[in-house]
Amino acid sequence: MTDTSLRINLDIMDFVEKQILPRYVNFDRAHNLSHVTSVMKRSIDLASKIGADVNMALVIAAYHDTGLEGPRAIHHITGGKILMADVRLRKWFSPEQIRIMKEAIEDHRASASHSPRSIYGKIVAEADRDLQPESVFRRTVVFGIDNYPDKNREEQWKRFLEHLENKYSTNGYIKLWIQNSSNAEGLAEIRRMMANRGELRKVFDRIYNDVTITE
Repeated sequence: MTDTSLRINLDIMDFVEKQILPRYVNFDRAHNLSHVTSVMKRSIDLASKIGADVNMALVIAAYHDTGLEGPRAIHHITGGKILMADVRLRKWFSPEQIRIMKEAIEDHRASASHSPRSIYGKIVAEADRDLQPESVFRRTVVFGIDNYPDKNREEQWKRFLEHLENKYSTNGYIKLWIQNSSNAEGLAEIRRMMANRGELRKVFDRIYNDVTITE
């Protein structure tokens, strides 16, 4: 691994900030600019720690949810196609690197049934999982309110519980792909809080009130 692969190319960063990040402005609050910039930061940090190409990690993170311009269920596939079709990336990356980045976006979904095909897929999948409990709970509440506005508080609570169980429980579909990342500790705490329904309800009510009052 060369030293240049461990340094951010400022031209790439400028391109991402001006040409790609604006696509996130109209996405829901769980996948907005704040989310993508956080995924970018965590991807760069992870790539730096394990010696991967930080510029590839940066671009993958920047494009990873662009597919939400279309149906959510296939956004990972659509996002890969968007990256693959962007000829501007050929200025900085080889066809092989672009293929790897496309596959990484395709593999980033938490519900993916297979392991990511490359370390870059593992990086973005891990970076996409901000498993700080407060972030997870707030993101889940916000997504429910944004996407199911007709549900009342109790219906949102039920959806909140179902989502946590399906994704974050010991039988849930989320998987961690990089050992010793900070996500393992966060996931353990989420599961501890899920086991205490009374504590979890207080957290839900606090976030629900905060989100609905500030709208």
